[in-house]
Amino acid sequence: MIVRILGEGQLVLEKAALAELNQLDDALMAAVEAGEQGPFETAMKALLGKVRELGTPLPVEELKPSDFILPSADSSLDEVRDLLSSDGLIPG
Repeated sequence: MIVRILGEGQLVLEKAALAELNQLDDALMAAVEAGEQGPFETAMKALLGKVRELGTPLPVEELKPSDFILPSADSSLDEVRDLLSSDGLIPG
């Protein structure tokens, strides 16, 4: 599967990573719903860090449709709140 981090590019992830990423996504969603800046920043950093750790970057010239899109690391709590669906940022 392919994920885009806004402002960074696309990465290829194995589907097996979804369970771990969904746990981090749930923590991010809880922090956003609580409106707490510190936990939001921690959860955002953890989610993006795990995607970077588990993913393999796609070359810039190899643009493909993304399965899901994550906000940039410098996104605000309000910006991420606007992007959240009932499933969080990661479907599933």
